[in-house]
Amino acid sequence: MLAVDADVVVRFLVADDPEQHKRAVALFRRHDIWLSKTVLLETEWVLRSAFGFEPAEIEQALRKLMALPRVRCEDSSASSSALDGVAAGLNFADALHLRSSLGADEGFATFDTRFAKRARKLWPAAKLVAP
Repeated sequence: MLAVDADVVVRFLVADDPEQHKRAVALFRRHDIWLSKTVLLETEWVLRSAFGFEPAEIEQALRKLMALPRVRCEDSSASSSALDGVAAGLNFADALHLRSSLGADEGFATFDTRFAKRARKLWPAAKLVAP
């Protein structure tokens, strides 16, 4: 299994550099690929900030990436659930932080009341607390 950096994922998805895209595609064809949550997080940020992707485009691109047969994601359940959050209008990073913290028995503390309100609607069982 080969872990890849966000720059490889971005070249694979965006194909803005033909040579690097070709090399990224070759890696995805030849190897089982490991995607860490941090790579997904950085990839989302780059797609949004550098390439102007809309949330629905990001959600679709990352879901297709994660569904590739040779791709494995760290905590795929949290990542997939965070993409559900994106579909519901949440920020990917916030949703990923929350969904990755389900093992915290005291909940997830945030000052972001707007996020907490929206997250509670999507995930009623999530324990969000104001510090």
